[in-house]
Amino acid sequence: MDFAFSPRARELQTRLRSFMEQHVYPAEAVYDRQLADAADPHALPPVMLELKGKARAEGLWNLFMSHGDWGAGLTNLEYAPLAELAGRSIIGPEVFNCSAPDTGNMELLALFGTPEQRERWLRPLLAAEIRSCFAMTEPEVASSDPRNLRTRITRDGDSYLVNGHKWYTSGILDPDCRLIILMGVTDPEAPTYRQQSMLLIPRDTPGITVLRDLPMFGYTDRLGHGDVLFEDVRVPAANLLGGEGEGFALAQGRLGPGRMHYAMRAVGFAERALELMCRRVLDREAFGGPLADQGVVREWIARSRIEIEQLRLLVLKSAWLMDTIGNAAARMEVAAIKVAALEVAHRVVDRAVQAFGAAGVSDDTVLARLFAITRALRIADGPDEVHLRTVARQELAKYTKKGAA
Repeated sequence: MDFAFSPRARELQTRLRSFMEQHVYPAEAVYDRQLADAADPHALPPVMLELKGKARAEGLWNLFMSHGDWGAGLTNLEYAPLAELAGRSIIGPEVFNCSAPDTGNMELLALFGTPEQRERWLRPLLAAEIRSCFAMTEPEVASSDPRNLRTRITRDGDSYLVNGHKWYTSGILDPDCRLIILMGVTDPEAPTYRQQSMLLIPRDTPGITVLRDLPMFGYTDRLGHGDVLFEDVRVPAANLLGGEGEGFALAQGRLGPGRMHYAMRAVGFAERALELMCRRVLDREAFGGPLADQGVVREWIARSRIEIEQLRLLVLKSAWLMDTIGNAAARMEVAAIKVAALEVAHRVVDRAVQAFGAAGVSDDTVLARLFAITRALRIADGPDEVHLRTVARQELAKYTKKGAA
């Protein structure tokens, strides 16, 4: 295994780190203030537009995209430390046009879109001229099992009709959202993993109703988490992404790299929390000295550093495997890293919250928001239990006669 970064990756790390320090961290408070003062809680704060312009001018743009000539062409191993750096800020990934759900949607379009679909949707997404959302999760069923999906995509002449109920459709309330990628059932009688298909739906198509904006642990996300009803939504048949019955395979292609990106950013979450914790305990005094003199606090710090280093190594190993043997062959590592990354990040953030005391649960620091995000991401893109199931099955398969459990 060789985790050494290429000269290009090292150069990008230096530039990205400098950009974060000079532009992104100082803009966090401005972003929050502008968002709080806006009439629309989902409007793009002007400072973000400025940051995006600067990032694009410096070539720090679409760093996640490795497919064809569409993006920076970095490997997963090269992108990992960059995603970590961006992940140290809540607003970081969006600054570099590397934020979900657009990243996964752009990868889907790059891999499976027709030339016409790429021209209409991928190019403006890469330019950040529009935003998109991904509609898969449903409120009435356990959506981690695709066999449960109830949304129906029915062929009607040269069109498809969509009827269903989705929720936590992240990004749909962004005023710039123009595209919904929806996963639904085209043939309930087909084999289990050939029932689902994906459809590209323009946001302004009649029949789409956002019932409410769902908060996440009390936080209203700027992109919005929509509770959405689709009633006889008519879409041209040419808007099918891939072929009928390929939805599950496409979803795996989208969610695998997405889980890796979450894990990469989670290292950044944890590093930011550890930094804040260390600064706090050195400055705060109790019982006759700095909090940093307390043995329990030193244990928090030591365990956090150990866990972050272990996590980073697993991230890099998983990224290297994806680059060398492919996403499918690295399935166990990708599943493992999704669980480990958010568990570690959440644990480190929790310790930092404890170190800050009352300030840690307030909005005066980023910690409360990181606490909510790291907890919620243990459900997003498949709950921990699904990934643990994958790891356990592959581990048990080593000891069964047929090699499968």
